[in-house]
Formats: sequence, C-alpha cells, structure tokens
Amino acid sequence: MLELLVILCILPLIYLLFFDKLYREVSFIFSLFIFSYTLFIFLTLDFNSPEFQWTFSILTYQFGIDNISIFFIILTAFLQPICILINWNNTINLRSILAYLFLIEFLLILLFMTLNTLVFYILFESILIPMFIYIGKFGARSRKIEAAFKFFIYTYIGSLVMFIGLVYIYYVKGTLDLELLYVTEFTKNEQIFLWLSFFASFSVKIPIVPFHIWLPEAHVEAPTAGSVLLAGILLKLGIYGFIRYSIPLFPYGSTYFLPLIYAIGIISIVYSSLATIRQIDLKKIIAYASIGHMNFVLLGLFSQSIEGLMGSMYIMLSHGFISSALFTTIGMLYDRHHSRILYYYRGLTNVMPLFAVFFFILNLANFSFPGTSSFIGEFIILLPLLELNTIAGLLTAFSLLFSALYSLWLINRVIFGSLSVYITKYNDLFLREFSILILFTFLIIYFGLYPHIIFNSLSMSLSYYSLMPQISIV
Repeated sequence: MLELLVILCILPLIYLLFFDKLYREVSFIFSLFIFSYTLFIFLTLDFNSPEFQWTFSILTYQFGIDNISIFFIILTAFLQPICILINWNNTINLRSILAYLFLIEFLLILLFMTLNTLVFYILFESILIPMFIYIGKFGARSRKIEAAFKFFIYTYIGSLVMFIGLVYIYYVKGTLDLELLYVTEFTKNEQIFLWLSFFASFSVKIPIVPFHIWLPEAHVEAPTAGSVLLAGILLKLGIYGFIRYSIPLFPYGSTYFLPLIYAIGIISIVYSSLATIRQIDLKKIIAYASIGHMNFVLLGLFSQSIEGLMGSMYIMLSHGFISSALFTTIGMLYDRHHSRILYYYRGLTNVMPLFAVFFFILNLANFSFPGTSSFIGEFIILLPLLELNTIAGLLTAFSLLFSALYSLWLINRVIFGSLSVYITKYNDLFLREFSILILFTFLIIYFGLYPHIIFNSLSMSLSYYSLMPQISIV
C-alpha cells in the first residue's frame, strides 16, 4: 500500500520532466489524488496498535507508518494542492516551481515513512537542497540568496553533530534500524552524549533561540508557497525527530536535560513574542510567532506525560493550518500591492471585507482563542506543565499574553481604522483565494470543536513514547 503512495509521488515529477502541456492542471489533479490516498491509508490503520504498519523494503531499508507519522504525511499531502493553487496564476517558471514542490513532497513523505536512522538523516538533509534552490531562485527580493544560504548553513551544521552520533551508534551497536534500536539499551553516559548530538540537529529545525536567525529571513525571502511549506511542515521536522528518536531511544538523556529544555523553551517563547511586537514586515511577524508556538510544543514534549505529547501533536497539526493560512493571506496582500510593510496597510475591512473576516479569524486562532484548534493543544500542554513544575508552567502561561497582544495589535493595525493613504486600489478575494481560506478556516474551527478524532488515533502510539523516568524539576 505504501509502495503505491511512493509511486504516486514520483509520477508527477516524471510528467513535469517529459511533458509541457497542461502541467498545471495535471499537477493539481495528482496532488489531490495523493492527498486522497493518504486519507485512505489513514482509514486502514489499526489505531489500537503502536507498531509500524504496512512495512515494505527498498534496497534492504525498511519503511512503514504508525499512528504518529500518518498525520505528518496527511498534512504534507494536504498542503501540496494549496501550494499549487497559490501559484496558479504564476506564468514565470511555473513548471520548475511545481517540480520543486513535488520533489519536496516526495522527500518529506519518505522521511516520515523511513524506519532506518541513516535514511532518515539522508532525507533530513536532502530536503535542504530543493528548498535552498526554491528560496534562492524564486524569492521576491535581492536578499533571497543570503536568506537561502542562512537556511542551508544553519540547518546543515547542526545536522553534522547528529551524524557523529549516528556513526557512534553504528560502531557500538552495529545497526541503525529503528525497530532494533528501540529494544537496544544505551548506558547513561551514552544517552547524554547521543541526546545532545541529536538535539543539535533538531533544535535548529524547530528553531530555538539563539539558532532561530535563519527562519525569519527564509520566510521573508521565500515565495508564499515556500513559506507555507516552511511553516506547515519543515518546522515540524525537529519535533518529529524528538518524538521518533530522542525521547524513545534516550529516555535517561531526555530526563537529564529537562532543566535545559525548560529554560530554553521559556526563553525562546518570551523572546520571540517580544521580537514579534517590534516587527514591521508582515511575514516576519508570523515567522517569529511560529518560533514561540514551536517552543511551546517543545515544552509539551518534555512534560513527561501522555497529555503533553498529545497537546504537542495537536498544536503541530493546528499550526500547520493556522500559520500556512496566515502566510497565504500575506501573500495575497503582496500579490496586490507588492509590499509587506505593516505601515502601508490600514482599514482593509472597508474595502476588503471578506479578506478582513478571514484575517481576523486566523489571528484569533494564532493566539489560541477558545473554539479554535490551537486552544485545545495549548490547554492540554499547560496542565501537565503546571503539575510538573509550577513556576515553568506559570511562566509559559503568562507568555500567552504576549501572543494575544501582538495578534490583536496586528488585527487592529491592518483591518481597522481609516484607509491607508499609500494604497488607492483594492480587490477583495477572488474565488480561488476564498476557497483556500474557507478550507483552512473550516479545519481550524472543526478541530477546535471536535478534537477527539485526532486524540483517539494518537493515544496508543503516544503512550509508548511517554514511558520515560519521572523526576521533578526544581
């Protein structure tokens, strides 16, 4: 079954390579078919089993999925047709853009299916190449080359440390097969060293402060579809690595470094929130907000509870919808007025009422307004955080005030007040744009009201990953 998914991801690449007719329409149909097939796979999974299912081999390397990885695969496949619709009216290099998008999707789906640590590392790094080219070639401004190199260098250097850890594991244990490593024991000193080596790679991808510099630059210079992929999927790779590798393989190391994780997470949340308030570029505002949300997820992962893990997974999926939708709205403004500077926009509710409604709802969701999907995840994370460490939990809860502050300020600045004197012509949403935003909004509200669909699917697998020693942090 998974073999067919791999083949389906390769077919559009072959079509774009050899055919130059109707490639936009054919690419969109392929993307819808791939997404539909991922939903079919989801329905066939046994959610009462934490084991990997539908396993198959490629050159002796095992691939498979479980109740965790399937959600990342579905989110990847869901965002692909959105990215194609975003580029629908693009008449320059569209064929190349679509090829890069499908290549990134193919690598991501393989990454979420691999059961070999070395293959994971190779795919983890391979995604940098098409994303590096995509930002550097199709970005909007002259600084796109600098942003692409920052993105590549930061993420690649961190991963080199992880490679050292992989070499050590293979030298000592003689295997990099994930299922075998799950039943392999490491000494306490080994776990401390290996946990740090993996942390060096995953923390840059999240990213944490001070390794976050690449993210705002990459978002600002990337095309809208690139920002959607960065925020919707690529930021989740570090969190996925912690869930799949660091926590189950090195439970002692995960517990040993809890004070470090809590200190870094709280500092990153507060810093990114304060930095967000000072930004004047609309994309940077959403980018810095994403840093805060991902570090909130990081705290949930290491809350030593099944509730924290579930909340983290829920926020990741929610953030994939919310941040992608917000970057899409900013791309719509940029397509019309060729500016992302905040001071150029004011009073859009008077001339773009449909846009203003969606922008308002999405920003409410961005600071976890009750009834939206992000509220569920953050509420569930705060409960075990407060139980484990009251001070850390209160600091994290207090930081949520900052997210409400910059979101409400952004809403007030962009859509309320008198019209801006800098822009004289306005167009409200077209049908294609309306369709994208109504879909995002529906999913955000639906999963904010009915979270049990995801929680019931995750409970068995996440209970396996939450089994690590319990200590108190003072």
